[in-house]
Amino acid sequence: MFDLSAIIQIAILYAVFLAILRAAKGSRFGQVLLGVGLLAGTLVAFAYVFEFDVLSAIIRSLLVYLAISTVVIFQPEIRRMLSQLGAFGFFERPKTDANGIASPDFIVTIIQSLADHKIGALLAFERGISLRSYESTGVIVNADFSQELVTCIFTPPLPLHDGGMTVRNGRISAAHCVFPVSNNPSLSVSGMRHRAAVGLSEETDALVVVVSEESGAVSIARNGRLVRYHGAEIEPALRRWIPKILPSAPHTSQFIARLQDKAARLFTQKEGEPK
Repeated sequence: MFDLSAIIQIAILYAVFLAILRAAKGSRFGQVLLGVGLLAGTLVAFAYVFEFDVLSAIIRSLLVYLAISTVVIFQPEIRRMLSQLGAFGFFERPKTDANGIASPDFIVTIIQSLADHKIGALLAFERGISLRSYESTGVIVNADFSQELVTCIFTPPLPLHDGGMTVRNGRISAAHCVFPVSNNPSLSVSGMRHRAAVGLSEETDALVVVVSEESGAVSIARNGRLVRYHGAEIEPALRRWIPKILPSAPHTSQFIARLQDKAARLFTQKEGEPK
């Protein structure tokens, strides 16, 4: 006869481990966690099968120190995972303004215009995790998302052009913000805007858009990954990304929107794009 309590406990543990692995997927923490898990599982199974008591005691002691070391070394990744968990909500999701000014198509048009004119820009679209702590490093704007204002802010040598812009609920919340810079070695040849975009996406779940002032290319940073688009790729890519944080239906719940995102991702995801 099956023990219902044991089945429920196993299901809960499975769901927790699966959620952790999915949240850490693609990050350094996820790779280390997977490697440590495989190594620890192999050693434990080996010690259990051959009844090596001394080896089992050593492995248990090492796992405790390894767990503490992992928390210390990968503190930024773990903090981002916990922030995503705390920010999860079923009935809230950033939405467009009632007057339709900041619709996804409108935002895509503005970013495309910045790319066409090679105006360097760094825009962070807030999702579940608040960006207010980064807004305090810049200038509070709290204005409608308009092409004239966005272009004015990022046009040098105006005082607000350097730094990042934060967007919340379809409105510009702040500009000239300082974002954390990523230490990812693969970005050593990238500019500060790109490194700051990846750094913010490592710390939060924000979708960060970078426009290169040299080539006009547009890059998307999310979950610590950076995907670059050039020329004709830019507009289709933006039309895939922007609705993820500014859905067309203002009152769509977050739970339903996430299901829609997962379904659309199966058909629209470009190879190399973050999930």
